[in-house]
Amino acid sequence: MARPKRIRKMTNPPHFKGFRPIGLPEENNPVVLNFEEYEAIRLSDFELYGQVEAAQIMDVSRPTYARIYESARRKVAQAFVQGRTIVFEGGKVYFNSEWYSCNSCGCWFNHPSKELEVKNCALCGSIDIEQYSDDVLQSAIEDICICPKCGEELKHTPGIPCRQEICPKCSNMMVRKGGPYQHRNRNNQCK
Repeated sequence: MARPKRIRKMTNPPHFKGFRPIGLPEENNPVVLNFEEYEAIRLSDFELYGQVEAAQIMDVSRPTYARIYESARRKVAQAFVQGRTIVFEGGKVYFNSEWYSCNSCGCWFNHPSKELEVKNCALCGSIDIEQYSDDVLQSAIEDICICPKCGEELKHTPGIPCRQEICPKCSNMMVRKGGPYQHRNRNNQCK
């Protein structure tokens, strides 16, 4: 049985839906570029990150990043050579931008469209929401695992996901400090 696919982190979704070749008739068979493949091309070819840094940004292993990037390059080449439309859609991703929390229901949700102001919770509709903001210390805390129950912090061991670490104080599963999973368990800290 195959292991479930890990969710890939993206900064923002593309602000357009795809590309179409000029001078060719409409085609019903577009090349579908998943969001994680778009992000891999953006990080490596536009932002000029190496594969190690890009893999860390997307929160995947370097070999996984290499497979995503290779698949994206093949699809772009196929679209260019065959004159096919490229459509951006799908993939198992979450967006690392404009995160909000609802103080009424505890829901965390993101808002990729920066042009629109968020006024209500996406789940319960409450107006008691606050925006999560990354501070300058975010890069410094990325290498720390934290217990969502008691707050105990441990230095992250490279190669071992924080969720596989166990808290030495309360035997709870650890999460990455500053990551989206830490905030989902915020209500457990108050008990």
